[in-house]
Amino acid sequence: MNEAERLEIIALMQREVVPAMGCTEPIAVALCVARAAEILGERPGNITVDLSANILKNAMGVGIPGTGMTGLPVAIALGAIIGKSSYRLEVLRDVTPEAVAEARSMIAEKRIEIRLKKGITEKLYIEATLAAGGHTARVIIAGGHTSIVYEESDGASLLDRRSQVTEQTEGETVDLTLRKVWDFATTAPLSELRFILEARRLNKSIAEQSFAGHFGHAVGRTLQSERQRSMMGDSPFSRILSYTSAACDARMAGAAIPVMSNSGSGNQGIAATLPVVVYAEEIFASEEQTTRALILSHLTVIYIKQSLGRLSALCGCVVAATGSACGLCYLMGGDYERVAATTKNMIANLTGMICDGAKPSCSMKVTSGVSTAMISAMMAMEGHCVTSVEGIIDDDVDKSIHNLTSIGHDGMNETDRLILKIMTEKQSVTP
Repeated sequence: MNEAERLEIIALMQREVVPAMGCTEPIAVALCVARAAEILGERPGNITVDLSANILKNAMGVGIPGTGMTGLPVAIALGAIIGKSSYRLEVLRDVTPEAVAEARSMIAEKRIEIRLKKGITEKLYIEATLAAGGHTARVIIAGGHTSIVYEESDGASLLDRRSQVTEQTEGETVDLTLRKVWDFATTAPLSELRFILEARRLNKSIAEQSFAGHFGHAVGRTLQSERQRSMMGDSPFSRILSYTSAACDARMAGAAIPVMSNSGSGNQGIAATLPVVVYAEEIFASEEQTTRALILSHLTVIYIKQSLGRLSALCGCVVAATGSACGLCYLMGGDYERVAATTKNMIANLTGMICDGAKPSCSMKVTSGVSTAMISAMMAMEGHCVTSVEGIIDDDVDKSIHNLTSIGHDGMNETDRLILKIMTEKQSVTP
């Protein structure tokens, strides 16, 4: 791998592995509203938000940091009241009780309208229109959670990059294969990779704070209870599950604690990080081993997401757990062939797990993904790999990955529509 290609991958990772506070879909909506409010220059009298189905689905049932409230209306209101677009995915970090009270009033006064955007192909699309005092501002985010592609003030265009929208608008893609991911993770100079250790610090911190509180369905705390210990013991496996799910518990419940995200998802960042971190500590791995395992995990996620897209009907834990499975295999002493086998084992098992929005029960799905990651890595280390005569697995691991992403990106589109229909029919606020 030449220096230019290596630096390109580092830049890609630094774009995709970034801090975020709160579920990234409602936070992206808040970011869009915040930017529109900055253009408007005054408190909006009315806010209209038009969203793609996938954004709507992922923002309905998740807690908003620092509010004790759930869902889009409070995220939108706070975006207008205290949001700063320069904070990007931490746009609501300045939230205060006073701001929450003002947001509640804005919601009660029915000054916010949320609609399903029709006639678009983008799965990640947010359009915010704010009005006050005879003036208007409109902002569009599309293709990526922080990708502002259009800005308008009183009908006059200030920025227009809509023709350039792709599912990777937040940065140029890099041509990756699993072999290239492996080579980068195992041979790049360690000094260029240490940035990934911030993911260890942030994501371990939210897990430990979650253990001290009671968030969501408390899956992480449940896995550390005496009843659990009598069934599963106090093992590396149980600790991997509890740490990962605890972090997800807190994030989905709206804890005002930042996490390190991956490809626009905090849960993906958590699931790509904590299994590797906990196992590395259990086996007393060196800092270099831990760093390279985390790079392998996170870059695998980025590679798979490039063809899957940022939002789909396929649960992100399938992708993130595949990344952590590769990192676990590396820490077990696995070579490239065993990492490829681990990846095939994951695809053979978890493909098809649906995404029905961001919500507290995501921690249960993350636990399922992470448990499969450990099993898949152990199988590969014992020489067991799902073969090409079985289902969607191909002899070529990259083809197997693209079979997975084709199912998630294209094959599950009708599933996505049905999920949204089910969810909106039981919501009190229907677009």
